[in-house]
Amino acid sequence: MAQRWVTASDGVRLAVYEQGDPAGATVLCVHGFPDDHGVWDGVAGRLAARGFHVVTYDVRGSGASDVPRRTRAYRLPQLAADTTAVADAVSPRAPVHLLTHDWGSVQSWHTVSTPELAHRYASITSISGPDLDHTGRWYRAQLRRPTPARLLKLAKQSLASQYVGFFHLAGIAELACRSGLLDGVVTALRRLETGEAPSGYGPGLAARNRAGLKLYRANVLPRMFRPRVRHAALPAVVLAPSKDVFVLPPWQTEITDWAPGAEVHHVDGGHWLPSHRPDLVAEHAARLVERAEKERTAA
Repeated sequence: MAQRWVTASDGVRLAVYEQGDPAGATVLCVHGFPDDHGVWDGVAGRLAARGFHVVTYDVRGSGASDVPRRTRAYRLPQLAADTTAVADAVSPRAPVHLLTHDWGSVQSWHTVSTPELAHRYASITSISGPDLDHTGRWYRAQLRRPTPARLLKLAKQSLASQYVGFFHLAGIAELACRSGLLDGVVTALRRLETGEAPSGYGPGLAARNRAGLKLYRANVLPRMFRPRVRHAALPAVVLAPSKDVFVLPPWQTEITDWAPGAEVHHVDGGHWLPSHRPDLVAEHAARLVERAEKERTAA
């Protein structure tokens, strides 16, 4: 695996890792919180073996990448610019295919629905992370025409998202990361979700990558209270794990108003599907990339 550095538009250095055939279609993997690029190891190896050029990177505030101190440095437009800077560096002449998880999906949906950036992306495979503007609109939709079923969905997702409020407690949330408490909770929840011993989650990730708490503080409340209308027109696949305790299926699959062409697949697994089911994730991503490349070259 080769490593290089890409400098973002505000000077932040991003650690980028490449493997596979540089002449193959480029699959750019974007991770969530509190992970780093390592969450993709199992998936990336499988995709590289199929002839793809596979790129992972540590998003700002995690892994080996720089850690900006200001919360505003973690706003979605800057994260979209980061992803595009990596795409431009690793595939300057062809659009890339995104494979995303958790906050990596959140920032990538924002990226592909930004008109001036959309042409750099050929497809997206998303796991457990809806567009944040969609989230604000989805919550409003449940309340605008309330039925028992809609109110039940709203209540379940609100309960599942309580951790977001905790992450807004500056100082306290950082202490939970530093002390190892958050890593312990994540490990316990991963075992609860699937009944299997957690894999692919190294000790101390939340402690090392605690700057990622600013992702929530910089973006959640503004997008929830003032959601904007966004549309994603590229080929898309959504993998919705049935046992995800954080992002319940309705929240990430009721997306036809802003991503009308997306295929939704309900799959067995928990929130950290890339590390629990790398074979399944790689297979779905590869199928979409191959189909999108065929359509793109035929156009």
